[in-house]
Amino acid sequence: MAGGGPPPKADEPAPHPPKDQLPKVSYCITSPPPWLQSAFMAVQLVLHLTCSSLLMVTYAILDCVLCNLSSTFGVTAEAILLGFQHYLVMLGTTVIIPTVLVPQMGGGNEEKAKVIQTLLFVAGLNTLLQTWFGTRLPVVIGGSYTFVAPTISIILSGRWNDPDPVSVRFLDSVSVRFKKVMRATQGALIVASTIQIVLGFSGLWRNVARFLSPLSSVPLVALAGFGLYEFGFPGVAKCVEIGLPMLIVIVVFSQYLVHFVKPGKDILDRFAVLFSVVIIWIYAHLLTVGGAYNGKSPKTQTSCRTDRAGLIDAAPWIRVPYPFQWGAPSFDAGEAFAMMMAAFVALVESTGGFIAAARYASATAIPPSILSRGVGWQGIAILLSGVFGTGNGSSVSIENAGLLALTRVGSRRVVQISAGFMIFFSVLGKFGAVFASIPAPIVAALYCLFFAYVGAVGVSFLQFCNLNSFRTKFILGFSIFLGFSIPQYFNEYTAIQGFGPVHTSGRWFNDIINVPFSSEAFVAGILAYFLDNTLHRDREVRKDRGKHWWDKFRSYKTDMRSEEFYSLPFNLNKYFPSV
Repeated sequence: MAGGGPPPKADEPAPHPPKDQLPKVSYCITSPPPWLQSAFMAVQLVLHLTCSSLLMVTYAILDCVLCNLSSTFGVTAEAILLGFQHYLVMLGTTVIIPTVLVPQMGGGNEEKAKVIQTLLFVAGLNTLLQTWFGTRLPVVIGGSYTFVAPTISIILSGRWNDPDPVSVRFLDSVSVRFKKVMRATQGALIVASTIQIVLGFSGLWRNVARFLSPLSSVPLVALAGFGLYEFGFPGVAKCVEIGLPMLIVIVVFSQYLVHFVKPGKDILDRFAVLFSVVIIWIYAHLLTVGGAYNGKSPKTQTSCRTDRAGLIDAAPWIRVPYPFQWGAPSFDAGEAFAMMMAAFVALVESTGGFIAAARYASATAIPPSILSRGVGWQGIAILLSGVFGTGNGSSVSIENAGLLALTRVGSRRVVQISAGFMIFFSVLGKFGAVFASIPAPIVAALYCLFFAYVGAVGVSFLQFCNLNSFRTKFILGFSIFLGFSIPQYFNEYTAIQGFGPVHTSGRWFNDIINVPFSSEAFVAGILAYFLDNTLHRDREVRKDRGKHWWDKFRSYKTDMRSEEFYSLPFNLNKYFPSV
């Protein structure tokens, strides 16, 4: 035999056999972390290090709340602190999207603060609904960049240029246009939610997911993470003196120090995000007060300074978001169809997010019926986004799925606690605005790790496939390559020309074509799914696809572990069984 050593014996087991569940996860989906006094001390240290009076008050409130939760519900300090980390991580998208959209809608800092509060509040509700009645996976349901393009099309519609005289009489000049655009966005989201509600609760998506194999899941899940590369280092480079140290510190804390500091290994590993954010946030604040950015361009100051978000002054002390707070939604057929396409793209991307979260939570492969149920509840999430007026749709937070990997904690309880933080800080606006003012390059540095983790778990499904098959190589290579190449063409064309390759007088039609082909995960996932189910198939090919590994998890009857992970609470499985 040319090259290498002697081949392994026929009866010798593989050195790394495929695993139905991811090993070495500290706490799986059904096991909340135990009490850890040092974790509670860590949150006290973190809040005191910031030297902020608002955070001191926040700590006093949290101290009381945490003690009551611990004694009443058995919620542990470690779980609470891990949940707070999930809250911090999801703040990135929650702040970035309104920061981009609200000024274009015609709103100011006050409107931006209210939209962020609303998005936080709805994200908390949707996360609780998904973890209780949806897939029951530890996923955060937050804002999605997929809905930004159709929202911008609504903003650019010419019918907002001439304000209604009746509206002007009751509204100030700044909020007239903002509220009218927001109402149109609400109407489009409400209509768009029906596509996921119908596909999910009718079981149609279950029938689609039954043909999903480990092979076709690889491009979908991998590009759900890797496809978000534009939000990684490009965001770090907007203020490299903050972003790069953050990237280095988070890697050192999570990957290196844990091997040298044995007594506090678990603390450094699980709370690396919290420690690194506080350290770099203080460092950024010192640069700001020290005058490092005086005289710099407005763009640099916005990215680097810790006092330029404008959220703390604009946010109200206490405000509870409520349905139709911007007024009655308005409806336009074209805008609704464009938003429905964005909702379908988000559905495909979220499917990859659900699969990644199931793996990092050390659960078995998600049954198609459970996936369909989760899609239905995600449709409810988009409906609530439209009803409350977040200005954006909802989908699985990919960055929070990556945080499951970094902490090795896939507990459902932790994510439910993070939903409590979302609702708590959305109501107490001033306190939530403090954390929402974290500079964007710090968040972008975190994305470099989290998106990479999600991409890596997608690649890990290759362990179930035959990599010596030319069929496998073609499907993988072709779908992943075009998954990067086609969106790159669409995005580059849009950046240069100011509009997408499909450019007609109907913006809604343009979005129906341009939005799906601008999503890496959508293109790669759909292409891999199509090729895997249409190319030559026989019994041997079935094994090459890895389909036989997932067949036993199709329902509770074939594997009892699925019932342990995905069964509904309150004995609801009696009425909503896994089919």
